Amino acid sequence: MSRAPTPLDEKLKRRIARSGPLGVAEYMEICLADPEYGYYRTRDPLGARGDFITAPEISQIFGELIGLWCAEVWRGMGEPGPFQLIELGPGRGTLMADALRAAKAVPDFVQQARLHLVETSPVLRQEQAERLAEHAPQWHDTFTAVPPGPSIVIANEFLDALPVRQFVRRGGGWRERLIAPGGDGALAFVESPGPPDGDPRIPLDIATGAQPGDIAEIRPAANALAAEFGRRAADHPLAVLIVDYGHVQSAPGDTLQAMSAHGYTDPLERPGDQDLTAHVDFAEFARRAEESGLRTHGPLEQGQFLLALGLAHRADRLMKGAGKEQAALIETAARRLADPAQMGALFKVLAATDTNGPAPPPFPATSQEPTQGVIC
Repeated sequence: MSRAPTPLDEKLKRRIARSGPLGVAEYMEICLADPEYGYYRTRDPLGARGDFITAPEISQIFGELIGLWCAEVWRGMGEPGPFQLIELGPGRGTLMADALRAAKAVPDFVQQARLHLVETSPVLRQEQAERLAEHAPQWHDTFTAVPPGPSIVIANEFLDALPVRQFVRRGGGWRERLIAPGGDGALAFVESPGPPDGDPRIPLDIATGAQPGDIAEIRPAANALAAEFGRRAADHPLAVLIVDYGHVQSAPGDTLQAMSAHGYTDPLERPGDQDLTAHVDFAEFARRAEESGLRTHGPLEQGQFLLALGLAHRADRLMKGAGKEQAALIETAARRLADPAQMGALFKVLAATDTNGPAPPPFPATSQEPTQGVIC
């Protein structure tokens, strides 16, 4: 059954009529961030009443462990003060609220932290302001607007929402995948008539051996973010923690997806009314970070990471102080975060640091096995 066009659908078609087909990255950017009708500008997408749920909303343990991770990293930096504690895409502020509550156990950490939130949604900024008022957060539209200084950066499910460009292998080269109205007037995928402008720098692992029809994805905004991390690390201590879903090795494939009411939908339907994401290429992001002068650590599967930091121990402590029903909920939530059949394997954790400090927990300096029980 066809759906009535959304206001953004009509706006996109008018733009395409004026300027020609849109690249996938342009389409994602408009759908998510259009000032009038963009998905993240107009709603709170989280929770049972929203379109998806993230790890901090599933269990307080997730944010608590990340808060203690931040405190341990700060110690490894030599306890600089004051320092910038930065979250990219902080949602409702749940992760940071849990993190700072747990990190109060570490002397001076919270007192020295200057909280910076990179958030464009007015709706979510309001929720963050209410939840984090005691920490006097400062808001920014972009990471580049955050003042320089020693920094710890958290990005949970942030990279996946950064727009991707897509390319299709044709003959001996590539054609960019574009979006334009089809014969029935609905938005559809088309291809550029010739090679894309400039060098898109498709990852070598994808370009080598690519077959006709294979799709390659690149994420220019993530590459720019890696470069900015590197520039800042040249002058001050820096540690970045990235938690997201994606693949460890670069590989061809169309990972663009839409989410609405906790189910997958067509990414070209209902623009502005559903979330759009694409899987993170952790190998490519790590390459870009290392080219920018950073050291990278991991990625580890989310389950490995959380269990090594003490997820099971923390869950046990919470369950001992809870009633039977509440204890069952705590156990179910912890399992959802760590179980490979749920979020534990799909989600990965990558850290990037300047070259002067130690490897952050639980990432080992040499071994491929994470250090166990570092924090809890």
